[in-house]
Amino acid sequence: MIWRIRGRELTITRPLVMGIVNVTPDSFSDGGRHAGDPAGAADAATVMAAAGAAIIDVGGESTRPGAQPVWEGDQTARVLPVIERLATAGVAISIDTRNANVAAAALKAGAAMVNDVSAGKFDPRMFEVVAAAGCPIVLMHHQGQPATMQQDPRYDDVLLDVYDWLEDRLAAATAAGIAKDRILLDPGIGFGKTLRHNLTVLNGLALFHGLGCPLVLGASRKRFVGALAGEAPAEKRLPGSLALAVAGAGQGVQILRVHDAEESVQALRIWRGLRDSALTP
Repeated sequence: MIWRIRGRELTITRPLVMGIVNVTPDSFSDGGRHAGDPAGAADAATVMAAAGAAIIDVGGESTRPGAQPVWEGDQTARVLPVIERLATAGVAISIDTRNANVAAAALKAGAAMVNDVSAGKFDPRMFEVVAAAGCPIVLMHHQGQPATMQQDPRYDDVLLDVYDWLEDRLAAATAAGIAKDRILLDPGIGFGKTLRHNLTVLNGLALFHGLGCPLVLGASRKRFVGALAGEAPAEKRLPGSLALAVAGAGQGVQILRVHDAEESVQALRIWRGLRDSALTP
């Protein structure tokens, strides 16, 4: 499968890496290292791209558990200087936002796709903006809002409930004029899910291929990784994150959204090499 964004061709016959660049003061993963430093953020993103990240996901609003919404004007002011720099460098850019106006401004500045952790539920204009742009969009499952989503998440059957929810959002997106081949789906690890919920979804990722869209997995450095690793802090969760990236690739996930691009690219190359070797007589 060849996926074209902004004139670039991405071959989704093997798992690709999406590198994360946060320009927020309260990022759980880096403590706001790039807040107020668009040049530094762009430099970090360029290093990720040079290391093999196919897409760079730029976000100006933290959606970690407990986070409060960020005004769209602040988001735009944070992300546009980074996106403009990366677009000039020829990097494929995703804008990580729930706000339609932020998405529209980012796409105009050079972003090539939208990553909406609310799957169009936060801002009803999001699907209109994406349909008009003809760009890809990631629809992510969530339960509740970031400020409260981890307080008491409940499901009858988490795998089937997430599947049905994504199916509903996929239908809403296509009804709004977004082509199905422009839609990617993310089961939303850590977004309104307990440790047990996350593990069940991760072990059942292959189920979501039944929806007929490429899958995105964003499990990098998340809290449940720390819980499984003796309460390791975010900066110590690289080994667990790599294990999850490889596990996701083994279930056919097409895009791995990660903080540690170079390490993830290498891990996936080794995984692919072993797989290719096993299939060679």
